[in-house]
Amino acid sequence: MSSTQHPFRRFTRRAAAMFAASVAVAAGLATYGLSAAGATTTAPAARTFTFALKASPGIASCLPHARGQAWITPGSLNDVMKVQIWGMPAHSEFDLFVIQFPNKPFGVSWYQSDINAGANGSGIATVRGIFDKETFSVSPGGTTTFKPTHQFHLGIWFNDPNLPFKLGCEKGKTAPVVTPFNGEQHAGIQVVNTAQFPVNAGPLSHVHR
Repeated sequence: MSSTQHPFRRFTRRAAAMFAASVAVAAGLATYGLSAAGATTTAPAARTFTFALKASPGIASCLPHARGQAWITPGSLNDVMKVQIWGMPAHSEFDLFVIQFPNKPFGVSWYQSDINAGANGSGIATVRGIFDKETFSVSPGGTTTFKPTHQFHLGIWFNDPNLPFKLGCEKGKTAPVVTPFNGEQHAGIQVVNTAQFPVNAGPLSHVHR
């Protein structure tokens, strides 16, 4: 029998070898989070943590459907948080804060964003920052001094102090309650928060990067 191989047979064997090599290279790249097209890093799958915001004390009597929901997606450098509210008065404005305590006295508080409710009483805002177990504030000195303090809760306030008063949310009050929870430090009362979580273990403490 002749030892000479048919040209087509040699071609198919060579093609199979090349294909096997390319598969091996692709598998090796994938092991290190790379792709053959430029060998760029592949981001890990997002792990979104979601939780509810419940009506603050006294709010259910004037806004029985007031509620919210938050979604936090951790990133390699920071986090993305989306907050949506429902059951609010039409065309009303609110202010979102990350806070130390869900209810009074609220503790160290960090202003995040405005949220405007539309004609259907719902609104949404998206912010980027550190919204996880590492969220904290510190003041080594200056106008005030305090040690590193975690803020693991969310709270949302009426931007206009007159609105909750007109809605009957402040029973027994003869004038609107004014709080510092907006850009002008002249806001209304809190409308929703995360008090369903323990005071020292708010929802942000469950988010990990």
